[in-house]
Amino acid sequence: MTTRRREFIRKSLVGTTGVAVGLSFSAKSYASIIGANERINIGVIGIRGQGNGHIKKWVQLTENRNVWLRTICDVDENLFAERIKTVVDAGHQAPKTEWDMRRLFDDPDIDAVSIATPNHWHALATIWAAQAGKHVYVEKPSNHNVFEGRQMVEAAAKYKVRVQVGFQNRSIANVRKAIEFLHQGGIGDVYMAKGNCYKPRDSFGIAEDSDPPEGLHYDMWLGPATYRPYNEKRGHYNWHWHWNTGNGDTGNQGPHQFDIARWGLNKNQHPVTIVSAGGIFGIDPKECSQETPNTQTSLFTYEDGKILEFETRGRYTNSESSLNIRIGNMFYGTEGYMEINGSTWKAFRQREKEPFAGSSMETSETPTDPTFMAAPGGAEHYANFVDTIRSGNDQDLHCPTIEGVLSSDLPILANLAYRLNRQLTFDGKQEKFINDPQANEMLTRKYRSPYVVPDAV
Repeated sequence: MTTRRREFIRKSLVGTTGVAVGLSFSAKSYASIIGANERINIGVIGIRGQGNGHIKKWVQLTENRNVWLRTICDVDENLFAERIKTVVDAGHQAPKTEWDMRRLFDDPDIDAVSIATPNHWHALATIWAAQAGKHVYVEKPSNHNVFEGRQMVEAAAKYKVRVQVGFQNRSIANVRKAIEFLHQGGIGDVYMAKGNCYKPRDSFGIAEDSDPPEGLHYDMWLGPATYRPYNEKRGHYNWHWHWNTGNGDTGNQGPHQFDIARWGLNKNQHPVTIVSAGGIFGIDPKECSQETPNTQTSLFTYEDGKILEFETRGRYTNSESSLNIRIGNMFYGTEGYMEINGSTWKAFRQREKEPFAGSSMETSETPTDPTFMAAPGGAEHYANFVDTIRSGNDQDLHCPTIEGVLSSDLPILANLAYRLNRQLTFDGKQEKFINDPQANEMLTRKYRSPYVVPDAV
């Protein structure tokens, strides 16, 4: 049974066309597709923070999409008891536990993995999973540097696995409608997009290096990153604010709004020029080990002159636009402008003060069919991933690897311009900076064996 199911999911669906097992299928039509009722076994890698959210989403989809959370994996074994309790309390069987993700890749009963590790692990974990024939749901940003993104795209294609990047906005109905409205010329020709990340954050302090706590496999936690002694202020969650493992808030919350901005501009390529400026304000560097800026403005120009602007404000600030956006997007077109705040959007024509289109003006399109297999609240993006594993068609993915990588590369490029303190000119086809060896060296990193993102996947 196990062999038959795995052969179905991994091989027989590769190349399938014309099968769209989408969120709008009824239970009857869903079940009529050969193999649609085959269970899909999931392993979650990285179970702290966002990883705990992954666990809850897969549990929600146990009955809805016939998936089973088989194994949870984290280098910090201290997390296992609480996460197992979460699953059991929800009425499901206790998952197995592993601290080494390679055990999941070797497990023939695991069909797909859900990756919510720190950023510096996303690419290598995805590549290893693809090489093992596992489908992958990976958190944003999909990659920690530009080189890694390209290797992820190649690995997904070579091993014919589905890879969904966790830009959940791509599966939110209202956001999809807003982007469709833009692409259909709702505000004319969109020439500029802006993303906001306004998240005031306080100092998290400083500490002396120390031995890692018992139960934390620190060498594995560092993985592809440059070795450094353990320090609690550079570990759990605080890894976001250090270049070795994170990408700052521009590359933390920011990728979601970068993705919406690029999507709305309809740009399926890299920008040509990048400039970024900012700094750490309101925090004494002697009392906090943070390296990434808490205030940053980045500007990208595409080949046709269109502009993507992104602003990170990590201290006290007002919100912007009529929707009081702190985490959101604005678009500017030749005939008006549009605001998106979460799943709410408004569009304004020229100088008019009242919106002429928006989410509040949409009629509900929720099917009346009682067998409609909608995903539980908030799980739409995960459900789309599962449905696409079954369809075997990458076109069904709401955020396939290339889309996730193009959006993840934007904050990475912004951070390089910030760190080098100069405008950068990028050849998107070659994925190299023009006449800038120093910047090109920063497109990848020196990896620690055996945690190496390979040149040939």
